[in-house]
Amino acid sequence: MLHLFLEKGPWFRAKRFGYGAGLPFKWQGWVVLLLYVLAMVGLGLFADGHGAMPQIVTVVLMLFTTAIFVVIVRKRTEGGWKWRGDFGA
Repeated sequence: MLHLFLEKGPWFRAKRFGYGAGLPFKWQGWVVLLLYVLAMVGLGLFADGHGAMPQIVTVVLMLFTTAIFVVIVRKRTEGGWKWRGDFGA
């Protein structure tokens, strides 16, 4: 199953206007997005005032997870990340 994640090609559409990526269009992109959301929710619930983990550790883990997610999405966006569209024309 891991070999399916190593396939070449984009998983996310480029935004029509603006900078960055849009929604996934392949199942691998949806899996990555779902795992990211689950990680954020899990970290938030785990540190939700129960004293299980200090807030600073939670913030650092969330930033680290977000950085990994952004790197994956940027690498797997069709056409790369660049400014698209002309709002004034």
